[in-house]
Formats: sequence, C-alpha cells, structure tokens
Amino acid sequence: MNALTLIVASALILMLSYRFYGAFIAAKVLTLDSSVLTPSVRMEDGQDYVPTNKWVVFGHHFAAIAGAGPLVGPVLAAQFGYLPGALWILIGAVLGGAVHDAVVLFASVRHDGKSLSDIAKEEVGPITGFITGIAILFIITITMAGLAMVIVNALYKNSWGVFTISMTIPIAIFVGIYMRKLRPGKLGEASVIGVVLILLAVALGPVIKDSPFAFLFFYDVKTLEIILPVYGFVAAALPVWLLLAPRDYLSSYMKIGTIAALALGIVFVHPQLQMPAITQFVHGGGPIINGKVWPFLFITIACGAVSGFHALIASGTTPKMVKDEGDIKLIGYGGMIMEAFVAMMALIAATVLAPGDYFAINTAPSVFAHLGMQVKDLPILSQLVGENIAGRPGGAVSLAVGMAHIFSSIPGLKGLMAYWYQFAIMFEALFILTTIDAGTRVARYIAQDFLGLMFKPLKNSKSIVLSIVLSALVSFAWGYLLFGGDIATIWPIFGVSNQLLATLAMAIGSNMILRRTKKLSYAMTTFLPMLFMGVTSSAAGYLTIVNTYIPKHQTLPAVLAGLMIILAAIIVVDSIRKLLQTYSSLSSNAQVEKFAAK
Repeated sequence: MNALTLIVASALILMLSYRFYGAFIAAKVLTLDSSVLTPSVRMEDGQDYVPTNKWVVFGHHFAAIAGAGPLVGPVLAAQFGYLPGALWILIGAVLGGAVHDAVVLFASVRHDGKSLSDIAKEEVGPITGFITGIAILFIITITMAGLAMVIVNALYKNSWGVFTISMTIPIAIFVGIYMRKLRPGKLGEASVIGVVLILLAVALGPVIKDSPFAFLFFYDVKTLEIILPVYGFVAAALPVWLLLAPRDYLSSYMKIGTIAALALGIVFVHPQLQMPAITQFVHGGGPIINGKVWPFLFITIACGAVSGFHALIASGTTPKMVKDEGDIKLIGYGGMIMEAFVAMMALIAATVLAPGDYFAINTAPSVFAHLGMQVKDLPILSQLVGENIAGRPGGAVSLAVGMAHIFSSIPGLKGLMAYWYQFAIMFEALFILTTIDAGTRVARYIAQDFLGLMFKPLKNSKSIVLSIVLSALVSFAWGYLLFGGDIATIWPIFGVSNQLLATLAMAIGSNMILRRTKKLSYAMTTFLPMLFMGVTSSAAGYLTIVNTYIPKHQTLPAVLAGLMIILAAIIVVDSIRKLLQTYSSLSSNAQVEKFAAK
C-alpha cells in the first residue's frame, strides 16, 4: 500500500469528524456557552488561573497531551501490521479520545478548574471521588516515569539533542516575560521571536556536538534520570505563564510544523508501506509485544487514540487558562484529532522500513537472530545516520530512522540523513518533555486536592511554599520509579494505567452528561467507549501480570497493575450505579409529568 493513500484518507476522516461529530458534541452534548464566565476569568490569580489566548492554550494543551504515546505507541504496534494500528487510531480518536478530552475539559471548566477527583466527588459521590484521587496519584506517577524513560533512551550520550532541548527553557522564559510584562497582547511578535530562537537552537545543535563544549550536554542514563525530575519540579513550581505555557506553545510550532513537513515529504516521496497489512504476530508471540492484537494493540498505541493522561491535563492546567467556553471544541476535541494525525505519521514512518530492518532495530540482537528475518537496508541506514541503530528497542530510534529516511528521499535533501535523524530524535524528546512539565504540575494540583480532603485549608491554599514542597514530592516520586526501572517494566504498566484512567474519566463524564442533558443517548457518547476501554484495559493488565510480571518476579509493577484494575473497577461500578439511579429518577419524573399532562 502506498503511504500517500493512507495519509490522505486519514486527514479527510479526521477533518470531517472535527467538523461534524465534534460540532455535535460541542453543541448538543456539552452545549458550550461563550456567555458563561470561565474560572480563568472569575478566579484570575496570575499564578495558575490566567485567561489566555485560545491559540496559546491550544498550543499548551496539544504540547502537553502529545507525549510519547502518539510517537512510540504506533511504532511498537506496527509489529501487528499497519492495518490494525491505523484502524484503531482513527476509530478510537474520533469516537473515544477526542470526546473524552472535550468532556473532561468542559467538566473541569464548569467545576472551577477542579481536578478529576473533585469532579468525581460532585458528579458521582464521595467514595468515587476519594478512590479517583488515589488512582490518579498512582497513575500519574507511573505515567511520568514511563514518558521520561523514552526521553532518557533518546537523549543519553547525545549532546546535539540535549543542547537543543535545553535551550527551549530560557527561550520560553523570555517569551513568557515578553508576552506578560514587556509587550502584553503582542502574541504575533512573541511567536516570531520564539520560533526563530528555537530554529536557531536546532541549527546550532550539530555545531555544539562538534565543539569543545559538547561535554556540557553529554550525559549518561543515570544523570538524565536525575535531571528530568529536577526539571519537572522547576516547571511545576514556577508560575504557569513564565515557563510552562510559553514553552508548550512554542513547542507546538515545532511539533505541528515537523508533522506537516513529514506529511509533505510523504506526498513528494509517496513511499510504499513495506510492513504487511497484518502480520503473523496478531495471534501473539511477537518479539516486541508478546500478547495478541487484542487487547495489547490498544494499550500500546495508548495516547494515539485514547489517553487517560489527557484527562489530567484537561482537568489540570488547561481549564485554568481557557478564556472562552466556546474554545473547548478547538482545544479538547481538536487537540486529540491533531494528536491522532501525529500517531498516523509515526505509524507510517515505522512501516515504510523493511520488516527485517524494523524488527532488527526494535529487538535485541539475540532475539532478532531467532526470527528468521533478513535485514535489507539496515547497514546502509546505520552508515548514513552515523551510528549503529540495530538493537535499539523502545520505538524512538526506528521512528527517527523512518522519518529521516523520508526527509532525505526528498529531491535536494539527499545526503542529509544524519542531520534528519538527529533532528527527529530531538523532535521526539521535545514532544515528550512538554508532557513531563505539564504532568508534574498536574500531579501537584492533584496532591494538593487530595491533602485538602484531610485538611481543608490545604486545598485552597495559594502558598508558594506549599507549591514548592508538593512539586518536590511528586517529582521525587516519579523520579524514584524512573531511576530504578526500565522500558520493559514501566511501559506495559504505563499503557494499562493510562487506559484505565480514560475508562474512569469517561464513566464520570457519562454521569455528568446524563444529569445535565437528561438524555441517555447523549450519555452513550462516553459510556460505550468506557465499556470497551474498561474491558480491554483490564484484560491487558491481567495478562501482563500473569504472563510477564509474575514469571519474572517483578513484584512492584505486578502490585501496581493489580491495584489499578481494582480501583478502576470500583469507580466504574459506582459510576454505573449512579448512572442507573439518575436514569431511573429521570424516567419517574417523565412519567409523573406525562400523567399530570393528561
């Protein structure tokens, strides 16, 4: 199959879904109302609640939600062939992920920017609210460690990538000060300055790599595993306008620009997808993902179609910045649609590689030797990028090689394979790091809400000291898991916990929709995806515990995965109980009104 066919079909499907289904969700299910004052306007404090231009909020939200999942997940899922992944990205994002994001964002805006656990308490009940808080604290800790692990694997001993990523921090701080203090309201000026500076940092990357200063940005794995939590702490403690919002906004230009360039590259090159539509590994026994296509495809692609982590951003930083409720369609539904397109690009970049080359990169040499496959272009690709790319599992390297291969095949760009490879690695790290900073800040909000249940003044405290202490605690928590784990132990539990969080978020959203609209059909927009994700994620979690963690004596991830399944089950059951109770009450009232009318 030609990649151009898949990319055009995907773009059309996603755009049409935004135009029609997204409009239906916004107008009928949520009934967005621009006349309603949002929390950022009513509760502005200059720290967390800050009314912000919709495009800046979209940039922040998209940058925060688009982490490792849409890049690495589809690449790993390519083991099953390109067709299963492509179908789930489109169907899952349109009917599940985008609806999930928009509903949670709307719920948080209507609940004063509160976290998902507070929303659960008000919409379902105190038990669900309390358990949701516990589940989220566990899940976000695992998620941060999982995302950071991908960055570590992409950036260790890579001074080019580390320099470019590091420079985005002072650039973002300058842009934040420029927009808020020096030239308020001059978004266009700030955008141009910020983008030019970031492109300059990208261009200087290879210069720094070959300079005497390269050692300043050349780190081993353990050093990066310490640096990343420290960065998360700083981003979570500083005011949102100073680092997080401008950095994510500027990063969105790089992200969207690179994906657009990749799409254009596919149009020019129109490569063939060399991976079969369906491989023999759909029945299990794969070298990358050992399980069957169901349920493991769904937890592997994760954020590329449906992501519970998005609920934390949509009920964390983003609702505190939304200036107009009408912007929720663009930010919530539109942000996920854009992420699905990113996931499709990642899938294409992986599947244009020859199957032998793909598996040689994504498996250990000892594993690949038993597959009976032959490499095709791998020696040439390794020579062109300037390093041995075989035996580099995790998805990041194969994605970078695929992207670089497409870019370097464009007329006039041949011979630049090494540059495009390093650019793609930097692009992936930039993608994920923006999720780290927002996720750590959201974890701080959640920890504060949870502590507020035990000592109420902590919930509403604007204490800078408290913000710093909680930011340090949550950064240490996920940093500890990162320091002691690896991609093989963290990524499966990240996928399971991420999808279980989406399940409970949609369960809570179903109750809110039914209570507000009094229409069961509208509540089904989240209830049906919730059922599918709940069954699928629980099955994947159980099989991972039984077939992976227990045989390898990995007690901690087994306990965490089991705990997530139990907590999610309690929340879903309680939510269904509340849903049935609400529906029964609405039916009784309708019968009384009908009888009275007679």
